[in-house]
Parts: sequence; C-alpha cells; structure tokens
Amino acid sequence: MLLLAGVGGTSNQAFAHQPPKQPTPQALRNAHGKIVGHGDFRYKVNYFWGDLDPAKVPVESCHGLAFDSKGRIVMVTDNGVNNFIIYDKSGKLIDAWGTQFPGAHSVKVVNENGEDFIYIVDCGWVLNRHWDGKGRKGKMRKQTGFVAKLTIEGRLIYTIGHPQTIGVYTPEEDFNPTDVAIAPNGDLYITDGYGSDRVLQYDNNGRYIRHWGGRENNNSSYNLKNTHGIGVDLRNPADPHLIVSSRAANELKLFGMDGSYRSTLQTPGAFVGGPIFKGDYAYIPVCWSVVDGKRRANSGFITVLDKNNKVVSNPGGTEPIYKNGKLQPMHTTWDVFNHCHAVCVDDEENLYVGQWNANETYPIKLERI
Repeated sequence: MLLLAGVGGTSNQAFAHQPPKQPTPQALRNAHGKIVGHGDFRYKVNYFWGDLDPAKVPVESCHGLAFDSKGRIVMVTDNGVNNFIIYDKSGKLIDAWGTQFPGAHSVKVVNENGEDFIYIVDCGWVLNRHWDGKGRKGKMRKQTGFVAKLTIEGRLIYTIGHPQTIGVYTPEEDFNPTDVAIAPNGDLYITDGYGSDRVLQYDNNGRYIRHWGGRENNNSSYNLKNTHGIGVDLRNPADPHLIVSSRAANELKLFGMDGSYRSTLQTPGAFVGGPIFKGDYAYIPVCWSVVDGKRRANSGFITVLDKNNKVVSNPGGTEPIYKNGKLQPMHTTWDVFNHCHAVCVDDEENLYVGQWNANETYPIKLERI
C-alpha cells in the first residue's frame, strides 16, 4: 500500500500516514477543510495551523498543550532542540526554548496568585543517541522520569523524582510519569502511566501525601492499566473529583480527591488519555482505537463528554451510539488523525490537537462551527 507524506512541517504536506492493510476502504487523508464531529460539536479541520520550519523549530511528537493566562498556547515536545514551543492562537510562533526535558510528555499551566507556572512531566523515554535512524525500533530508551515546576519563563522551582527516595517505591519499581493535574488547593496528582501505574498525590510544595492504583489490588476497582492521563473535574463545584485514564483497559476511572474509588466509565474501543475541561464538557485525546478486534496504528480521534459523562461527539471517529444506555464501540474514521495525544480548548471552543508518532507534525486546529 502507498505510504502518503505526513502533515505538518511544510504547508504542502497535506496527507497523513495511511496505515497499511486496513480492513475497510479508506479515504486519502487530505482532511484540510473537512467537517468532522457530531451533533452540536462539529469542527472544520485546519491542518496547517501552527506549521513551522522544521529546520529551525523541529518536533518529534507534540506531546502536551496548554493555555496560559495570556491566551498563548504552550506546547511540549520531546525533540532535543526545543522542548517548549509557544504559539499565539493564530498559529504564529512566539518563542521556542528548553533542552532539559528530553522525555517531555505533558504540560499544565496554572495561575497561582496572579502568576503563571508551568508543570511539566518528563516520562523518561528519551531519544537513543545510538539509534540507527531506521524505523522506530531502538529509537527510544527508558530512564527514570520526573515532574518539574517552572516559572512561565522556564526557571526551575522544584522537581519530583523517583518515589524510592522517600520510601514510597522500591528501587526495582519504575517511575515514568505521564501526566499531572493540579487541584484548586495546589495539590498535585501524578499518573505513573509508563511506570508502576499508580496515582501519586503531593502538596503544592512537592511533599508526598498518598498514592493508590497499581495493577494487583485486592479490590480490582483500584487497578489501573497504562494510567496515561488525569484531570480534576470541577464541572460541579460542589463535587470536585478526579478522572483518571486507564488507557489500555479502554476506561476512565473516577476517584475522590483523597483517592477513594467512585466509578468506572467504559470507553469501548478507545484508548483514552486524560481529560481537559471547558464549561460543562470534557475533551479527551484517543491515541488508538480497536478495529475488527485489534488495536490499530494511526487510529486516533478526539472524544467529547457532556456533564453527565455521556459521549456526544467523536471528531475523527465514529458517531457515538448508545443502546439500552450502553455506549457501543468507537473507532477512527481514518481520515483525520494518526495518534491523538493532547488537546486544549480556547475561549471560542476551538480545539488544538497534538499527536504522537505522526511524522513529526505540528498541532492541528479544529475550528468549531
């Protein structure tokens, strides 16, 4: 099968990589201007938003996206030249900097007492300097990850490293964090999604409070499987809680702020990341989906949940269908995304989507219609 050129990098690259041997007929991935989504959540695809000169401002994967209080978009990438790329909403480059986070994986920006701070998660997967340049095998190597708090200009305030240093993990247990959420009181909740599949809670000074999750609990409700992302759900101010992805299980799990288990939301067919909230809705990147019983490469999309956690739209994916109150399997429509890894939402409810393993593409904008 023909392999089509990747989007991003230069403005004439309008096709995303077409996965080989797909089980259903595929359209060419030339989705610029395409209308995607369902119901009230429909969008026009802008493939060329944020395209830069890759010789000057390269990316490996667009791993994380967040808005600061000035309306700028902060993006993190695991490229060794620049970990941070700062855009305005039009896609114009404002700044690019940072080489200290080779495994940059997630970013959150929080305004604390009138000042913006960056929380960055380095998952520990870094480019292998001995890689032969052929395919993805051997391209990345694994080391211990960490979480860091920075000023908006990039000055380091503190880091949170391997929990063995405080007796929470044993030295044999991996710590490869994937996401962080910050509660209104400043507490940090970190998902160890590439390590030991726990959620760890710290206070706003980086002091350990508790942890839960993992893989082999007596109460299986606490089990997590590739706990890739996390968000603090404040859509009902009287009932703040956590939504945590158990990505490899195609689930979202709800926990109290103290780690107590509440419920599980099934996301059949969708390997979901952590939620981003805007108004009454949650927006979640899907890295892969299941087609004909198998997880397929280049099969991502975005899923949108309402205040009751019902899926109302799947831009780049199939229409959400409920039968007898049960959500039916969802999957890609093959015509927009490769692997959706991050999403952020502006004040006009436009979406900005970053991707992993997508031919080093820049973010894609979905313009709300």
